[in-house]
Amino acid sequence: MNSTGSETDGSRGAFAVDSTVPSAVPRGFDDFRRGWQTQVGDVFPLPTFSPATIADFRIKGRVTRVRDVVIADLHGASATRIADPSGGDQDLVQIHVLRRGAWTLGRPHDRGEHTVSAGQFLLRHFERHYPFDMAPHTTAQFLFLPSATLRPLLGNRIITGSADSAEVRLLTAHTNMVHATMGDLGPAGVHAAHSTLIELAKAVALRRFDDVEPQLAPALTRAAKDLANSHLADPELSSTMLARELNVSVRTLQRAFATVGESVTAYIRHRRLEEARLALTAPSGRWSISELAAHWHFTDSSHFIRAFKKHYGQTPTEYARSTGSAAR
Repeated sequence: MNSTGSETDGSRGAFAVDSTVPSAVPRGFDDFRRGWQTQVGDVFPLPTFSPATIADFRIKGRVTRVRDVVIADLHGASATRIADPSGGDQDLVQIHVLRRGAWTLGRPHDRGEHTVSAGQFLLRHFERHYPFDMAPHTTAQFLFLPSATLRPLLGNRIITGSADSAEVRLLTAHTNMVHATMGDLGPAGVHAAHSTLIELAKAVALRRFDDVEPQLAPALTRAAKDLANSHLADPELSSTMLARELNVSVRTLQRAFATVGESVTAYIRHRRLEEARLALTAPSGRWSISELAAHWHFTDSSHFIRAFKKHYGQTPTEYARSTGSAAR
């Protein structure tokens, strides 16, 4: 386990844990509990886990606190279950985003039981503690948020939907940036990160976000880049496709990219060139120049060679030879 200490005013904290390796299992739960209590426990106290969970606590992930918001990205190799909390008081809004596996809230056969499956999210206000189960090999993000701002939007509703909705994509992009940068942020940065988290949580509740809000431009840009990275080999990848998936206009997307001094088209081209560069030296087999050009959707080999040389200062063949490979 490793951790980042909180500020003197206690407004942030972070830790990472990996008890999935055999040598870490015996102390896995203790490490996780210590990190949680030290860094985030006063925002959301750790619930009581079942004895079976404690004995076989194989989990990998990272947890970050931003003032009164906690973000936990976790992959559980083992099953996780909390003991029946008997309805203790609680006043938090929670968002659960499942990427793999399943997470079940409530007792079996309880009318209030809800299961969130891979590719789905659940958002609700919790007034009391509930038991929950997380299936083995579940990957999920959990957000614990203050209720004062969000509860009026929710009431007693339980909001569920696709984890690939535009709002959740932006929220995920922002939380990834928070995890990566929290240790380097000053007070103003912590304030901005927290404010954006609250606004994006509202967006998930409302199923829409303010696409002209400058504060959300970094999250929109990051979400578009993440989406582009997963579709680099798709011939339909373009500003239009990304804007459609993120439910914004092309102009809004271009404006968000402009804040980081880059265009959408340039980002896609540079990422495709990077993948082509890696393929040139891949040990699994060589690609010809024409194959690379076609696979990464350059107009032809000449266009690919010119773009590659402009970006890397060498032609693909020169680059391959310089690294001990040979492109045909």
